[in-house]
Amino acid sequence: MSDRHLASAHLSSGTAKYEQHIRVRGHELIADEPAAQGGADAGASPYGLLASALAACTSITLRMYADRKGWTLGHLDVDVSIDRTDAGDSEVITRTLRFAPEVTAEQCARYAEIAEKTPVTKTIRRGTPITTVIA
Repeated sequence: MSDRHLASAHLSSGTAKYEQHIRVRGHELIADEPAAQGGADAGASPYGLLASALAACTSITLRMYADRKGWTLGHLDVDVSIDRTDAGDSEVITRTLRFAPEVTAEQCARYAEIAEKTPVTKTIRRGTPITTVIA
């Protein structure tokens, strides 16, 4: 595997209406729609998985940055919300960071700058092209 390959996933649809079984390396995830959308709520929705990816990337990137700087990051909460706009023609993503009390205001400001530069943030913002291949 090259340094250029970032990730891959394999999905096998299940017998349940919307339940999906996903493998990423040796890890299994389940995706489903909530009951209100006709699913069984057996796993996170696709938008929930996207929000999770952004939250995880943010936390990991900030932890790496703190390690490089020799800063104490302590406990970090990252909340990501994806909402449809009132016009219904686009979505807005809100990311909220909550730092431990020992993190200084200056460090919080720098962490906020770094959060804007995480790899998943950049991928979402630039609107990465998707190619579909029929095998």
